[in-house]
Amino acid sequence: MKLAMAQTVISTDISTNGAAIRAMIAKAAAQGARLVGFCEGALSGYSKFQMDSPAEWPHFDWAAQEAELRAIAVLCGDLRIFAAVGGAHRLPAGHSPHNCLYILSDSGSLLSRYDKRFLSNSELDGWYTPGTAPIIVEVDGFRLGCAICIESQFPEVFSDYERMGVDGVIFSSYGLPSYFQIALRAHAELNCLWIGAATPAQKAGKGPSGIIGPDGEWMVQCAQKPKPDLAVASLDRSDPAYEIALQKARPWRAKARQGDIYREKLVDDPRSHNRDEY
Repeated sequence: MKLAMAQTVISTDISTNGAAIRAMIAKAAAQGARLVGFCEGALSGYSKFQMDSPAEWPHFDWAAQEAELRAIAVLCGDLRIFAAVGGAHRLPAGHSPHNCLYILSDSGSLLSRYDKRFLSNSELDGWYTPGTAPIIVEVDGFRLGCAICIESQFPEVFSDYERMGVDGVIFSSYGLPSYFQIALRAHAELNCLWIGAATPAQKAGKGPSGIIGPDGEWMVQCAQKPKPDLAVASLDRSDPAYEIALQKARPWRAKARQGDIYREKLVDDPRSHNRDEY
């Protein structure tokens, strides 16, 4: 299954963002990708970077975002490709929106939505409302979880997905600084997962979009320049490069975490009979 991670410029204009997303979807489809992931806030803009304060949310053009999202979904259906698009999701009056990833199917419909669960300190200051649950989407037999930005600093997000049997995680962020990259590579290797990471073009200088293999190494990355780009790689469970990670390390680690392989080897420790002697 070919996965693509995009690097688009985010502006304050939703229609401009939508056009950039559709152009990249067409480019990904032309390269045979089955899913293309975009960065945090790719459609709506992201908190203080495209908005001055949370007080602007009541004036946000939700109709424009809805129209662009529908147009993106139609294109996904026409080109038979899935897309994970960063945006804001409106909640009832009095509540800040979710910071989310909209998952659009290759049939042209909204398949699912992931709402960021671990918000940063600044996001909690009126910008966003946290989500509550992980989601998994399936594309051509590959199961993919979702995570956003600061969630890279929470190992349990990725280890939980591993226990849920995912093959990879779509990671969407407004920037991929070095410590994010270090963490993502570690999560990929420790859990034997593919991780596709997307950032906006204007933040690519600190780390471009790309795809990490289950061995923790980058498979492919976009140009480290502030311009639109696309990284595409094939996810192949039978790839000899990942035989150790996928065929040996991952199943063995699952047994190790379950613990039976150790309990079978336990022996009676004489020190436990009379602790005063030791």
